[in-house]
Amino acid sequence: MPLDFLPENLDFDPVFEPTKVRDKKYVINSSTGEYIGVVGDTFNCASHDAFFTGVVDTITENLSYVARDGMTTKWNVARQNAWAMLDMTLPNVTARIETDKHSTTIAQRIIALHGIDGSCSNQTYFGAIDFFCTNGMIRGEHDKVRRKNSANFSMARFIRDLRESTQSFYAQSKRLQSWANKPLYIGDVKSMLETLLKSDRTSEKMLNLYNQEASVRGQNVWALYSAFTNYASYADDRNGFTLRNTGKDTNAVSMFQRESKVSQWIDSKPFKELIAA
Repeated sequence: MPLDFLPENLDFDPVFEPTKVRDKKYVINSSTGEYIGVVGDTFNCASHDAFFTGVVDTITENLSYVARDGMTTKWNVARQNAWAMLDMTLPNVTARIETDKHSTTIAQRIIALHGIDGSCSNQTYFGAIDFFCTNGMIRGEHDKVRRKNSANFSMARFIRDLRESTQSFYAQSKRLQSWANKPLYIGDVKSMLETLLKSDRTSEKMLNLYNQEASVRGQNVWALYSAFTNYASYADDRNGFTLRNTGKDTNAVSMFQRESKVSQWIDSKPFKELIAA
């Protein structure tokens, strides 16, 4: 089905033009005539519409009506509309995470990325979103599906992972609840952050963010993870982790890179040792 919710600025076909460099070509927005990238001369890609239509069609065909009913979507774009992210939340697939101080609901999340300038391959991630603070979570490198830039995205592995994604979401929810039940001591958190982040300034800011989360959720691993996902969801005075102004159209890419970094943090040795103690 065509994407009737595709933003107008993403609704164009990429076209190419040779550069004066023998093995390079320009990527051009066919609607505006704008030059938006330089790629290798063998590079080829689908349009945003073709890629995201394939993702949404696959979701429609492989998730139940109940699971996808009421699905909400949010778009992030960067690199002069060459990079796009479709962030989908399934409000009917939810779980409660409870501590002795606080309770919140998380919902299943599916993220699809597409680039037409060689900045990323076709990718989908599975994760969750916390309705209390709207922090986004992705579950880690093993929950990522990558495909080369082609129009045919409905491949066997994506379909398999999509069909299993709800079951995986509930497994993730159980892990998050176990983190909510696991107490932490501030000194241990401080030492772990200093080892993990390798920067006194960054670890101090993250510790402050943890203390803010712990004041609501309690001193536990869930609060620490919420501090991490807060860092990945906001970049302003709310958490002190503002983005550096580079003058380039890359903020959306930088924020998603933060989400990927968080998934690496929770898979790191310092974090695993902290929560195992």
